[in-house]
Amino acid sequence: MPNTKFCQGISDISDSYTGFIIDTWGVLHDSEKVFDSAVECLKELKARKKFVLLMSNSELRSVEMAENLKKMGLPDGLYSQILTSGELLYNGITHQKDPVFEGLGQACYLIGGERARKFLSALDQIKIVEKLEDASFLLVSGWDNLDGNVAKYEEILRETIRRRMKILCINPDSRALLGTNYKTGTIQISRRVQELGGVVQMIGKPYKPIFHHAIHILHNNDIYPGQTVMIGDTMAHDITGATLVNMDTCLVRSGMHSPVFKNAATPADVNKILGMLVSQYNNIRPSYLVDRLKWGKALPDRKHRKRPN
Repeated sequence: MPNTKFCQGISDISDSYTGFIIDTWGVLHDSEKVFDSAVECLKELKARKKFVLLMSNSELRSVEMAENLKKMGLPDGLYSQILTSGELLYNGITHQKDPVFEGLGQACYLIGGERARKFLSALDQIKIVEKLEDASFLLVSGWDNLDGNVAKYEEILRETIRRRMKILCINPDSRALLGTNYKTGTIQISRRVQELGGVVQMIGKPYKPIFHHAIHILHNNDIYPGQTVMIGDTMAHDITGATLVNMDTCLVRSGMHSPVFKNAATPADVNKILGMLVSQYNNIRPSYLVDRLKWGKALPDRKHRKRPN
C-alpha cells in the first residue's frame, strides 16, 4: 500500500489532476462561514482551468446550494458544478429510470422531519402518507434531527421489509459537523434494516450512486477518474467512496477527524494517527493529507500546467 504524501497545500498536487471533487461541509465551510483559505485555493484552481465539482450530502438542490454557499461568503464563479444528494434524489424520484429509483411509486412514508417534508413537497407527483400500508416506498432522512432511539422505528422497519417496499436513505452520515458539535445521523437506522434482512438504497457519500453520477459529470467534460482527486474530511464518506471508484484522495485533517489529530505535534505523530484511522477503515489509505483546504506555497521552479482552452 503506497504511503500517504503529506502536502503543504493543494498546490503540491495541482499539476497532477484536471478534476477536483471537493466536499463542502468541514472542508469548504463549517455550516456558518466559508474558510478564507478555501476561497484562495478555489481561485488558484480556477486560474489553472481545473474542473471543480463540489459534492455534498445535503437536501439542498444544486441551485439552492449555490445560493447557500454565496450567503456563507463564497464568491461566484469559483467552481464548475455542484452535486448534492438532494439533487440526485430529486431527479431519481422524478424520473424513476435508474435501477435505484425504478418502481418507487408516488406514496412516501417518511422517517424524518420538516426539512425532508419541504423537500418532498416540491415533487408534485409525490404524496407523503401517514400510514405505512398506504405507502409505496420508505424514505429515511438525515436532514432532520431524528429520535436517537432506533428501537422507536423497529415496527415500521419490520413491516416495510415484510411488504418488500423500497427503502431509501438520504444523507447517510453517521455524524455531521455542526460548528464544533456533532449530531447523530441515519446510518444506525439503515444498519438495523440490514440486520433485519432488508435492503437500503443509500443516496449520498460514500455510496456508489452519487459517485457514479459524479463520474458521469466528469465524462461530459472529458475528464476521467484517473485524472481526478477527491478532497474530503471524512475517511468513512469521502476517502472510502472515492477509493471504491478508483480515484485518488486527499484527506483534510482539520474537519471531522480533527479531534484525533489535535495533539499531533510532529509528522511522526500525524503518521501514527493516520495509520490508526487507516486500520479502522478497512485499510483504505488517502493518497494525500493536508491540514486544511488551502493553496500552500508553489515551488520557485514550478510551472503550473493549465488546461487548454
